[in-house]
Amino acid sequence: MSDLLGLATLSRVPAACRPRITPGTAGAGIVHLGLGAFHRAHQAVFTEDAMAAAGGDWGIVGVAPRSVTVLEALRAQDRLYSVTTLAAEGRSTRVVGSLAGLRHAASDPDAVVQLLADPAIRIVTLTVTEKGYRLDPATGRLLLDDELRGDLESARPPRTVPGLLIRGLAARRRADAGPIALVSCDNLPANGHRLRGLVDYLATATSHTDWVRENVTFPGTMVDRIVPASTDETRAIARGELGVRDEAALSGEPYSAWVIEDDFPAGRPAWEKAGAVLTGDPRPWETLKLRTLNGVHSAIAYLGALAGRETIADALTLPGMAGMLRRFIAEDIAPSLTPPPGVDRIEYGEEVLHRFANPALVYRTVQVAMDGSQKLPQRVLHTILDRRAAGATPRWAIMVVAGWMRFTGGVADDGHPLPLDDPLAARIRARRAAAPATPAGVVDALLGLDTVFAPELADDEVVRDQLIEWLTEFDKHGVEATLAGTS
Repeated sequence: MSDLLGLATLSRVPAACRPRITPGTAGAGIVHLGLGAFHRAHQAVFTEDAMAAAGGDWGIVGVAPRSVTVLEALRAQDRLYSVTTLAAEGRSTRVVGSLAGLRHAASDPDAVVQLLADPAIRIVTLTVTEKGYRLDPATGRLLLDDELRGDLESARPPRTVPGLLIRGLAARRRADAGPIALVSCDNLPANGHRLRGLVDYLATATSHTDWVRENVTFPGTMVDRIVPASTDETRAIARGELGVRDEAALSGEPYSAWVIEDDFPAGRPAWEKAGAVLTGDPRPWETLKLRTLNGVHSAIAYLGALAGRETIADALTLPGMAGMLRRFIAEDIAPSLTPPPGVDRIEYGEEVLHRFANPALVYRTVQVAMDGSQKLPQRVLHTILDRRAAGATPRWAIMVVAGWMRFTGGVADDGHPLPLDDPLAARIRARRAAAPATPAGVVDALLGLDTVFAPELADDEVVRDQLIEWLTEFDKHGVEATLAGTS
């Protein structure tokens, strides 16, 4: 008898842990591009809860752009998987059954295109990370590389996410399949606006502009939940809670939030009944979260990894770390933004620090540090730009950037190697290798990355001098001692 989670073994799972809906009974109404852990622990959970509360054929067809690892695990389990909520005071596990289908874009892109042309599909959501949109992190403009040109200028099967979208919309137009909403759930500032700009450009290039503008909406969102990478321990906890194996098990923190611009021309799930906030303007929430939660997360990741701390929670215990982060929030981030109505910026920052201190979450610093060249602009650099425009010197935000610059050297303060997992890794290494191995040399080399640093930032002598000052301190004393000295 199989001991793997699936429809045949679901009756062996404790009743309190079973899906809130009967798996396979809801028709597909949503396509999701990017079948990673965050989507499955966030939007898929909200959607299942919404269907449990109000019904509707809003099952999700999950599309993995490249990797087949998660697809294979989910297929073997009849698309079922579990999410364990980890809190300091205990944990709880639930099986999620909102996936109505699975596709692999890299091996069968035409099947995904046809899926996007299906009239039953009324929403497309995306979690493809910053780099999946092929947008310049510094300017927000589309990076028209050879792969994307091939998607636009040839009849070959599409190979990029933007290519999939525009081919799918073209097929939907030919099929007269009706309106649709494209919903970015990635950590991008004004993510709906950016996705609209990307698709408008592609529509113009392929003569679909009028149809897209009349039939496609781009609701903006803010998404928030800490979802660490799964480990053997994650799977062991799931087995203990469920009584069966789950090779696609996930874990996450208790906190989960979703703010959504309510602009869906063909309907939507009753996400508000699952706790989501439906609003006319999610941008204040986006900015608050990107600069505070994500900016602080990156700060802990780079400084903590350099100081030899493996997890976010452990890095937060470094002497001086919490105090420095409170100054970062109060002196740099809070004055740079207008919060949503009724939200106190400092209290929100305190809640962020409390969440990151959760000892039950094993979130590795090097995992958060991935793709820094793509994340820094919206998480930290926009804060610096806004504060500099106001005549201030955002010392703590600049310290975070100095931490990233030191991290790109690939060595922690105790000498152990640090991975530079970044789309610009080759350029970063080349620029560092060609520059003097001094704080000034590193700063000038990396400020020259024009896809990361906007010209007004790269040319700012105050920012340059502050970066050199922090890197000099790191060289002399190490990150841990430097942090302790900020107390």
